[in-house]
Amino acid sequence: MIEEAKRRTPGNVNCVLADVLADPLPGTDYDAIFSVSALHHMPLKDSLPVLEAALRPGGVLAAIALPRLDLRHELPVEIVAAAGHCLLGAMFLAKRSLGRNGGFAKDGSTRSAMPVVMDPPLTTREVASQAAAVLPGVRVRRLLFWRYLLIWQKPIHPDS
Repeated sequence: MIEEAKRRTPGNVNCVLADVLADPLPGTDYDAIFSVSALHHMPLKDSLPVLEAALRPGGVLAAIALPRLDLRHELPVEIVAAAGHCLLGAMFLAKRSLGRNGGFAKDGSTRSAMPVVMDPPLTTREVASQAAAVLPGVRVRRLLFWRYLLIWQKPIHPDS
């Protein structure tokens, strides 16, 4: 995945393959740090301070990750997501049956290498609570299709 990211990004983007909890990041002045489907694989309380320290003042942390199911607080979005999932599946099936490869074909050769988390540890509300303790002013919101978005901008002034 890192090789594909390097191939697709402009030259001024630094793609780093590292374990954020074990390997020191190569700098502490990043303009932006993006995390796509990774935060739920590590303890949030441990990873957020490392990412926060790597950002320059004014830098942005943006992460999309999987929340644990929380029907008590998120039932409406779960219902919409399930309905949307079924509609998309029907659309892809119809395209395939008409001879158009409009769906996402699964390549069996790469599926076994992908990490799988069937039970993310934190709900969206728990992520928001833990992140707020580390990143004042962080915004965490639930997205459709079983994801949450975490956005935080590091204050320019330490007392901001």
